Amino acid sequence: MFSPPWKSPLNQIDKVFKALADPSRRQLIDSLHGRNGQTLTELCAGLAMTRQAVAQHLALLEAANLVSVQRQGREKLHYFNPVPIHEVYQRWIWKFEQPRLAAMHKLKQQLEGEGHD
Repeated sequence: MFSPPWKSPLNQIDKVFKALADPSRRQLIDSLHGRNGQTLTELCAGLAMTRQAVAQHLALLEAANLVSVQRQGREKLHYFNPVPIHEVYQRWIWKFEQPRLAAMHKLKQQLEGEGHD
């Protein structure tokens, strides 16, 4: 049965874009990028958010596969997963920078006198 795209659940790349759209979630990703394996308490430190708000942001980041959780005793350690961001890069950014990079390479060759037969 066909389901129109606007009625289908968010696909994985949409979840990544949604997760990255919020500055608080980007701040959490930056914190984990700086030091992986933080607890909720550690991630809350220095943020102007309630513990519950941070937990909700982390849940959305987990749903987007940007954060993974590992239990260590009674604590949950949060880890940044860069793979979904790399997939966004491969799908959306790389193809737009390729023509520019090719033009810069061609200009470099011309300026350095390469490529003349």
